[in-house]
Amino acid sequence: MAVNYEDQTILFDFVVKQGNGVKGLIDSGMSCVPQPFVQPPSERIATLNGQTCEAAQPIDLSQLDGPHHKEVAKQIVEAAETLGFFQVVNHGVSIELLELLKTSAHEFFAQPPEKKAIYLKEVSPSKLVKYGTSFVPEKEKAIEWKDYVSMLYTNDHEALQHWPQPCREVALAFLKSSMQMVKRVVEVLMEDVGVRLEEERMNSLMGTKMVNMNYYPTCPSPELTIGVGRHSDMGMLTVLLQDGIGGLYVRLDNGDWAEIPPLNGALVINVGDTLQILSNGKYKSAEHRVRTTNIGSRVSVPIFTAPNPSEKIGPLPQVVKRDGVARYKELLFQDYMNNFFSQPHDGKKSLDFARAD
Repeated sequence: MAVNYEDQTILFDFVVKQGNGVKGLIDSGMSCVPQPFVQPPSERIATLNGQTCEAAQPIDLSQLDGPHHKEVAKQIVEAAETLGFFQVVNHGVSIELLELLKTSAHEFFAQPPEKKAIYLKEVSPSKLVKYGTSFVPEKEKAIEWKDYVSMLYTNDHEALQHWPQPCREVALAFLKSSMQMVKRVVEVLMEDVGVRLEEERMNSLMGTKMVNMNYYPTCPSPELTIGVGRHSDMGMLTVLLQDGIGGLYVRLDNGDWAEIPPLNGALVINVGDTLQILSNGKYKSAEHRVRTTNIGSRVSVPIFTAPNPSEKIGPLPQVVKRDGVARYKELLFQDYMNNFFSQPHDGKKSLDFARAD
């Protein structure tokens, strides 16, 4: 299909509203980045400088609850306090499943546009599935170079009934085989601040679970675009499978950006805003972004865990007592979520909504 790359309205309709996505642009024969995707210079990701961060060294979760428990727990806590990102191995998810996930993500996005467009927010047959491009493209200064499908979990039956056929079984298996690990990591982090969450409270704080599949098509000019802009995640913990191409960057304390390098068989875990709020700022939700590439199309598969919308979040009383001050106010997670999704990506600005007056 011939696309008028110069007419921004036609281009936006083709990519976003009709559901052709960024992949549709590439498949149409586009050879240079159209203007709506060109980022302001301040948001572009500089040419790779080879800087990688300490998350390059994975944490071995099989050592938890064994003779080396204290040492491993300390590694998890220190990573959550400083970088907000760490990689884990021996996490309980099979290597075979991780490979199947990457394959099924490519299969979903390789489908004809009309097969994916049925899941566009306005027409999706299920409230559990949403397909789209970028974050909030209607409000962004420049559109992010990413297509995605998100799958909200309610129960196994509904997932197998409503999630897209090419990826429903492997996405569900990934979610179910990861949750025990996620809860154990949260327990370790809570133990370090002297808190033991009752099972009901733990389940409420991670009652919203979503699996996304992200697709970053090969980009002819990666230096002009971004896959995902600067942001932190809104939930408790995010678990991420990335493929071997790389491009995930985290912001360091000094303001520099460093890559979280892909490690075969590892999963990436990062702290979300909710956990920063609960811990009164002890644990840091990591500001991160994604670079595009011209060497191949990249896929990643995150699991987002977040509170039930009706759950109240705020600094835990035990932590406030220790700190002597509450740095965040108590608020309904639904309100936090509504604010988060109403704005384009802008670093950790979403946390300002929860700061104590």
